[in-house]
Amino acid sequence: MTTATLEATSTATNYTAIKTKQKATWGSGDYGRIGVTLQITGEALCEAMDIRSGQSVLDVAAGNGNASLAAARRFCKVVSTDYVPALLEQSRIRATAEKLAIDYREADAEALPFDDASFDNVVSTFGVMFAPNQQQAAAELIRVCKKGGKIGLANWTPDSFVGQILKTVGRHVPPPPGVNPSVAWGTQAFLDKQFGAHASAIEVTPRKFTFRYHSPEHWIDIFSAFYGPMVKAFEALDEVAGASLRKDLKSLIGRHDRATDGTMVVPADYLEVVISR
Repeated sequence: MTTATLEATSTATNYTAIKTKQKATWGSGDYGRIGVTLQITGEALCEAMDIRSGQSVLDVAAGNGNASLAAARRFCKVVSTDYVPALLEQSRIRATAEKLAIDYREADAEALPFDDASFDNVVSTFGVMFAPNQQQAAAELIRVCKKGGKIGLANWTPDSFVGQILKTVGRHVPPPPGVNPSVAWGTQAFLDKQFGAHASAIEVTPRKFTFRYHSPEHWIDIFSAFYGPMVKAFEALDEVAGASLRKDLKSLIGRHDRATDGTMVVPADYLEVVISR
């Protein structure tokens, strides 16, 4: 995938229509069942940012709240946002169970309802990267972060296991035209272009998250039942086409799986990004 491909834009793209469809997609299934397995990435990002107690933190496209909870555990003043209310409610339940104070706001990553320079830290783990208007989403992260503050991101890379999942699903159910691949956020070129002029430093660290499941079939069952984009993909396919997608996913897992005991252990590359304003 070339930089030109990743950075291609279309002025005719109807982002409002795409976001309406995306919102329904992420609201389908039950992403929280998968999201909780990624908690370690939220903890790691907060450590990489060296956030301090008492600082303000905005979690953008927070999903079920992994980074929000990690920041709250460090006694920060946390605002958690997403455009899917059910995911915010899942995070609220988790925070209540741990007696953590988090303010929840329904919000679009491309139009955040906050004043300029409102937060010491702005974070997003595998969230804002899925916003269709990437330039606008990046601009919003910059706008609401204080000068001297930090923007922290965890983004899947194009060649990662997750990047290959998205590509595999896209071969069966093509994504909407005119939208850049979400994994563009997992490239140095994209980060430099969107944030370079507004940053005193951009630190990018390659990381791995490991998917651990009973078996490849177990992973496919979980994702096809709970991961919104895959739920919608299987809904759009007939029985034969669905079986073909399932076969391709199992083949993909086989190329990445390092388990030899019948379980599934698949590392997935991502970029841990700390942008200093």
